[in-house]
This record gives sequence, structure tokens and C-alpha cells, in this order.
Amino acid sequence: MKEILIGIIASMFFAVTFILNRSMEVTGGSWIWSSSLRFIFMFPFFLLIVLARKNMKQVLFEIKSRPLPWIGWSFVGFVLFYAPITYAAAYGPGWLVAGTWQLTIVAGVLLTPFFFHEVKTTTGPKRIKNSLPLKSLAISFIILAGVMLIQLQHATTVSIQVVLFSTLPVIVAAFAYPLGNRKMMELCGGRLDTFQRVFGMTVASLPFWLVLASYGLITVGPPSSSQLLQAFIVAVSSGVIATTLFFIATDRVHENPDRLAGVEATQSAQVLFVLLGEMWLLSSPFPSAAAIIGLLIIMGGMLAHSYLTKKPQKQRTAPSQG
Repeated sequence: MKEILIGIIASMFFAVTFILNRSMEVTGGSWIWSSSLRFIFMFPFFLLIVLARKNMKQVLFEIKSRPLPWIGWSFVGFVLFYAPITYAAAYGPGWLVAGTWQLTIVAGVLLTPFFFHEVKTTTGPKRIKNSLPLKSLAISFIILAGVMLIQLQHATTVSIQVVLFSTLPVIVAAFAYPLGNRKMMELCGGRLDTFQRVFGMTVASLPFWLVLASYGLITVGPPSSSQLLQAFIVAVSSGVIATTLFFIATDRVHENPDRLAGVEATQSAQVLFVLLGEMWLLSSPFPSAAAIIGLLIIMGGMLAHSYLTKKPQKQRTAPSQG
């Protein structure tokens, strides 16, 4: 339950991404700067954190020992995740991007069979392929249905072209984020803590962001002061706070597919926070009856995930209580 709560808090800070990315676009900012500045601003924060904790040497050793996997999976987990989301914000409103992003809940569950977990046997540790957690998948689809109900309120206000350009890139991001996160957890093997891992992924992906920023400088010119400020807020809120909290939660449960699916499902709460944020900052209309029902379904789904993640733990501890 604690990991579920951490995930929900992370989703609140993640919601800032969708609101401010759209705000930057409607005020004339480019998605190129929205994406690259977030990670450029993140770098000094995590550099100071890792230096203060005096565990920089281990991060550099891990990257140096396996540079290609670090660069490749950091590219998947950070670049293929965030660049498509900011690109989508140039074409669609925050609620549409945030709603489509919830596909990552199902994507995370569908990726489960592609990973392994370690069990102890009489002959030593053995890697066993994860099975598809069908209960978690069913609950995730229920949550997704709630998200779709929320989107009905706005579905008639956008064109097919807007839907395509604002959803297809997000579908790529929805699979890239859990895939990159899980592969990096597998690559690190518990040798790095959350701050070290996020810092390492930021360092490994930084060349891509610098190239993108250089391209932006040539094609669209430098970012405005307003975009710099908003990108900085996104970097702190989503890049530092939300990413750290979410990675802490997934690190704690990465060996249990059901619990991992439950933590990843907490991202559905972003839709609620985006709706509230747009109502407050952008004067969006109050949710319709269908949207309210959708919100209740999402909350019910997250409670079901919480129950599912606690149930195995109770079963394991029951014998010792008797």
C-alpha cells in the first residue's frame, strides 16, 4: 500500500508536465525546448544529489562497464518517452495527451512476460520468466475504461488530425517508459539506488538532448524567458520529484509483477490532477457526469490494485501468525 501511495503522489507531480507543456505550446514555445530543457535542467540537480551522497564513483563504474546498454535503454526510457509527449502537446490539449498516456498502465502489464525474476533453489539462484498477471491486466483495462469515459467529455471538440498527431506519439511513449525503466532496473541489478540510477540515465541520455537543443537553436531560435521558467518548473516537479518517487516505488516492488503493475497503474491519477489543474489554471469546464463516473472507476481500480498487491503478502505471513 505504501508503494501505491508513493505512486499517486508521483502522479500529482507528473501532471505538471501535461499542463505546462501545453501552456508552453499555446504561448508560442517549441516542443524541442520543452523536452530538451527538462533533462538539461535535471542534470545539475541529480549531480548535486549524487555528489552530496558521495556515491558518484559507483555510477560512473556501472556506465563505463556497460556503456551501450546504458545509452540504449536510457534513450528508450527517457528520450523515446518524453520527446513524443512534448511533440504531442503541440497538437492536442493536455487532457487528450494525459488520457492517451494512460495506455502505459496496460503496456507495463503486457511487457511483464519479457522479463525474468530470480528465485532461490537448492542448486543456487535461478532466473524464471515472469508470467502475464491476468488479474492486474483486467484491473488495468478497467482503469483504462474510466480514462476513456473522461475523454468523452472532450471527444467531439477535436478533429481526427489532432487526435492522430496527439495520440500516436504518446502510444510510443507509453511503451517506452516502462520498458526503459524495467530494463534499467534489470541492468543495475540493485547495485545503484534510485538517485544514482536516475542520474546515470540522465547522463547517458544527455547527448541526445544537447543535439536536440542545438537543432532547436538553429531551426526555431532560443527559448523565451517564459518557456525557460516553465521548463524549469517541469524539470523540478516531474523530472526530479515525480521521477524519483516513481522509481523508488517501482524499485521496491520490481520482483513482484502484480505489485509492479499496481504501482504503474497509479499513473492513472494524472488524469484527475490534469483535469483539476486545467480547471484552476486554464479555466476548463467542470467535468461532466460521464467524467465523474470515469474518475470513480479509476479510483476503484487503484483500490483494487492496492488490494491485489497486499493479498500475497498476507498469505505469506499467515503461517507465522498461527
